[in-house]
Amino acid sequence: MKKTFLLLAFLLIGNAFVFAQSADEKAVASTVEKLKTAIISANEAELKKLTSPSLSYGHSNGLLEDQKEFIRALVSEESKFTKIDLSEQTISISGDVAMVRHKLYGDTHNKGKDPAQVKLGVLMVFQKVKGNWVLLGRQAFKLV
Repeated sequence: MKKTFLLLAFLLIGNAFVFAQSADEKAVASTVEKLKTAIISANEAELKKLTSPSLSYGHSNGLLEDQKEFIRALVSEESKFTKIDLSEQTISISGDVAMVRHKLYGDTHNKGKDPAQVKLGVLMVFQKVKGNWVLLGRQAFKLV
């Protein structure tokens, strides 16, 4: 009887930990989706809300942008995504930091350029600030 009680208590505590982790993972996944939508729509207010003032945004061509430059490029359509599909996403959380990896397949139509398709691997780092996950860092690389 005592062993059964201990096993049950262990399972309940273990499940509570898994559910707590799942809640943060779901919140991060939701933030990734909101960010994807904000990038496609070039929604300046939403982009500012979802990113850190300390943002370091790395493009696959080596270009680095801060929050201000990242948002300006999208709003001006200098950098324009018309479609973004994400796959193979993983989320790893440690305290108030989350690392997200995924593959990004998208269509772009940047100012002055012909429409193009991109295939990228992406690492994003989010930080939980006042209960909200914000993008702190991002680095993309071209997939072969």
